[in-house]
Amino acid sequence: MGNFAKWIGGGLGWAFGGPIGAIIGFALGSMLGGSEVQQSSQRARVAGRTSEQDFKASLLVMIACVMKADGTAQKAELAVVKKFLVANFGEQGALEALQILKKVLEQPINETEVAHQINQYMNYSSKLQLIRLLFDVAYADGEVNDAELSTIRRIAVVFGLTQADFESLKAPFVKNIDQNWAYKALEIEITATNDDIKKAYRRMAMKYHPDKVQNLGEDIKKSATDKFRAVNEAYEHLKKQRGFV
Repeated sequence: MGNFAKWIGGGLGWAFGGPIGAIIGFALGSMLGGSEVQQSSQRARVAGRTSEQDFKASLLVMIACVMKADGTAQKAELAVVKKFLVANFGEQGALEALQILKKVLEQPINETEVAHQINQYMNYSSKLQLIRLLFDVAYADGEVNDAELSTIRRIAVVFGLTQADFESLKAPFVKNIDQNWAYKALEIEITATNDDIKKAYRRMAMKYHPDKVQNLGEDIKKSATDKFRAVNEAYEHLKKQRGFV
C-alpha cells in the first residue's frame, strides 16, 4: 500500500464494506490501483470490533461531510484540515490522509448512510471521540458556520448521542461566548451543588478517559486527551468560580 500504510495499510474491518468502503475504495483505487486495494483489504478484513483503520476511514469520510456542508469544499478549508491532521496524527500521517481526503471530496457522499454504518459497528465511546474530532475540525479556524454545526448535529443524532453529550463536546469550543460552558462540559445544571459538581467531574473523567478508545491506536488515544483535559479545565473553572476545594 506504499505511503498509505499508516492510515489504511493495516487493513479495514467492517469499514471495508458498505458506503464507507465504497468511498475509501474508490479514493485509494484511483491512486494505487483497484486490485492492490482489494487484495490488501481482503487479507485484513475482520468482523466486529472497530479497528484503528475503521475509525480513521470513518473520520475522513465524516470530515468530508463537514467540509461539504455549505455546498463546497474551499482550498482554505483544506489548509485548516491539514493543520488539524498534523496536530493529531503527525506530519507524515497528515500528508497521507490529506491525499485520500482530496479524492473523497470528489465523490458524492450520503451522510446519513455513512452515519448509519458507523452507528451499527462503533461503540459509544468511539462515536463520542469521532464527534469531538469533527468539532475540532469545524472550529479549527476559530469559528463554525451554521451548516457545519447542523451537519455534526445530524450525525450525532444518527449515532444516538444524547443532547447532553452533544453540548458537552461542543462546550470547550464556545467557552469564550458561553459563560455556562463549564456546566455543560460536565453535563450539569447551573443550580448544581458543589457536591454535584464533584460527582459529575468523577463521572465525566471516567467517561472520557483516553483508555476508553485505546483499541483505536495511539494516535486516536492521544487526541482523546483533549476532551479529558477539557473536563479537568471545566472542573477547575467551577472550583475557582465557587471557591471550593
